[in-house]
Amino acid sequence: MDDQICKHLSAIKKLKQPEYYLCDECMKHGGSWVHLRTCQECGVTLCCDSSPSKHASKHARETGHPVVISAEPGERWLWCYVDEEMAEY
Repeated sequence: MDDQICKHLSAIKKLKQPEYYLCDECMKHGGSWVHLRTCQECGVTLCCDSSPSKHASKHARETGHPVVISAEPGERWLWCYVDEEMAEY
């Protein structure tokens, strides 16, 4: 990772890819999602802030897991919720 990005993004050495294309929490509660993000701390895949339930950012706040990658096919970027920074990979 680049020296110009936040410490959370630069700490990511190996990416956790989504195992499947669905939001774990929306599936439990019958919700729907727009886009998906995968937590780089624990590997859970959850819905983005454009989705009704915003599970990925809720997960970040509740667990302290700051970094996600886009789980969308063809997208190659990370996002840090703490520093509100993005990096491509």
